[in-house]
Amino acid sequence: MDKKTMKDIIQHKVEKIQPVIYGIAEYLHSHPEVGTEERMAADYLRHVLTTAGFSVTPLVPEKFPTAFHAVIGNGPFQMGFLAEYDALPEMGHACGHNLIAAMSVGAAIAFAAAAEENATIHVYGCPAEETAGSKVYMSEQHVFDMLDAAVIIHPSSETAIGGTSYATHPLQFTFTGKSAHVADPDYHGINALDALVDFYSRLKKLDTTFTEPHIIGAIITEGGLVPNIIPHRGVLKATIRALKTEYLEHTMLPQIRELAKQTAEEHGTALEMVHYEPLCKDMINDPRMDVYFAENFNLLHEKFAVKDDTYASGSTDVGNVSYDTRVCQPEIEIGEDIAAHTLGFASAAGSVYGKMQALTGAKAMAMVAVDVLFEPEFQQ
Repeated sequence: MDKKTMKDIIQHKVEKIQPVIYGIAEYLHSHPEVGTEERMAADYLRHVLTTAGFSVTPLVPEKFPTAFHAVIGNGPFQMGFLAEYDALPEMGHACGHNLIAAMSVGAAIAFAAAAEENATIHVYGCPAEETAGSKVYMSEQHVFDMLDAAVIIHPSSETAIGGTSYATHPLQFTFTGKSAHVADPDYHGINALDALVDFYSRLKKLDTTFTEPHIIGAIITEGGLVPNIIPHRGVLKATIRALKTEYLEHTMLPQIRELAKQTAEEHGTALEMVHYEPLCKDMINDPRMDVYFAENFNLLHEKFAVKDDTYASGSTDVGNVSYDTRVCQPEIEIGEDIAAHTLGFASAAGSVYGKMQALTGAKAMAMVAVDVLFEPEFQQ
């Protein structure tokens, strides 16, 4: 079967399973569940994939009970589709993960209809992208190592290819001193808040010395209970990001940790540093797959923008997958003048237009999978 025939089969299949794709988008949107609690979403997706002929098994259940792996086909080419389905507290699907799940599952079913004899098709149910980042742990467990390529599309205010994401490794600093009454002339405390504020000030100065693109955002979450007691505990949480994982891990974080240690020593406090979220690496979009998405968006009459390789507006655990295999994550428009993590975005994720765009996204993903399949190294 030639490439054009496969792509025709895919487009017809996506149209045929429109009720399935819409059903996923609608059910998840109506039943939002936050990360690691996506039981209804995971059960629904497992049922859809089992009905479509996939063999569905748990994936890393020791860490993420709502993760799963679905597989169909027996060809040598290994193609992955990444499904996310966690929602945000109080806002629901304000990042459009209901549509991500719908597109990835729909694309996998359509690609299987065209290439089941030539490929093995994998769907990875990936919980908690917004929080614990299940793909980080999956990557550490070498889940994606056998893949030849993987795809995912994220909803957005415009359709676009290219760009990257920030590597991020958030860190919490806890300074511990000794409480005392502020007026006690004999029993003197050690002010943890003083140490914390001093560290915050020094961190702002250190921030100006880093030479590569980066972000540091910090808040004080604990700093005492009442003003007449010297605070014995001060806590600061910092999101620390860079465009490159190596710069983040080997330049920024070592200097920040050393600064915190020096500050604690000078103030006589104890210090604890804990990463409260895992390391999400920067996203490496595969350049050949970027081209395939551009070609297929054109075939589907979907206008798109092209982002510079250094453009980033957030972080994602898909970046970790891109260190294991070829990955591409373009964006697809689901509404104009909307921003992720807002109620307006959640509304767009449940709209008729959003579901229509999910059909386009599913077609594009499966068609890109065909393009990768027909690369010379996989046709030998």
